[in-house]
Amino acid sequence: MGLRQKVWHGCYELMARRIDRPEWAFMNYGFAPLGASTPRTLEPEDELDRFCIQLYDRTVTADLTGLDVLEVGCGRGGGVSFLSRYRGPRSTTGVDLSAAAVDLCTRDRRGPGLRFAVGDAQDLPFPDASFDVVVSVESSHCYDSVPTFLAEVRRVLRPGGRFFWADLRPAADVARTRAQLQGSGMVVEDEQEITAEVVHALDLDSERKLGLVRAWVPRLAHPLFARFAALEGSRSHRAFQERRTRYLTASLSVPAAAAPSEEGLR
Repeated sequence: MGLRQKVWHGCYELMARRIDRPEWAFMNYGFAPLGASTPRTLEPEDELDRFCIQLYDRTVTADLTGLDVLEVGCGRGGGVSFLSRYRGPRSTTGVDLSAAAVDLCTRDRRGPGLRFAVGDAQDLPFPDASFDVVVSVESSHCYDSVPTFLAEVRRVLRPGGRFFWADLRPAADVARTRAQLQGSGMVVEDEQEITAEVVHALDLDSERKLGLVRAWVPRLAHPLFARFAALEGSRSHRAFQERRTRYLTASLSVPAAAAPSEEGLR
């Protein structure tokens, strides 16, 4: 494990142990459409996390019915639980490097066919061709090697499988990230920037998140958490507003297994 991953791993272990709140299920920045849209109907217990859930709906665009789904970097488990309960997969697995976060998920998250495991995104603890869909939301910026992560995604996907990805990047790194996706051995079907919609969600949800920070986090850590959550007025929020930080989403696919040639059947 390299330095970047060690730092993030330590941070998430500490947060999972010190803020042991089952109602804290998501850590993503959220998504809010800029124009008119028909919002998804949610159960009352999920409504407070609407913007975070909308980022999953925006990112994972395929029908998951009857499929085996993996989320890499599942954090506190809200996203993978949402997918299992609302999107109809056969099985849903969340994997995260933080053992403390996985313990929280196992204790607090429920869904049909839902399970959790500790594992490194750059060395996934699953056999080849184990899943139909892999999801990664706002996690890959913590990894030491994105190409190694993408190779692992490619390895655990079945022929014809799909990879759905969303994450932030400094503006100067956007071109490199796009090149990494293109060079992953998977086919990039769609890639878009959604910075404006993420900022809109941050603005709409900032007051609620600020209240949670004040309620759950020691006062001395408030400035750090304001930056972590990109609350209005924080340095990270300004970076999004000024487009020094961009937010991207992409869908990729693994080529389906080639049918045997007529010559090969003889």
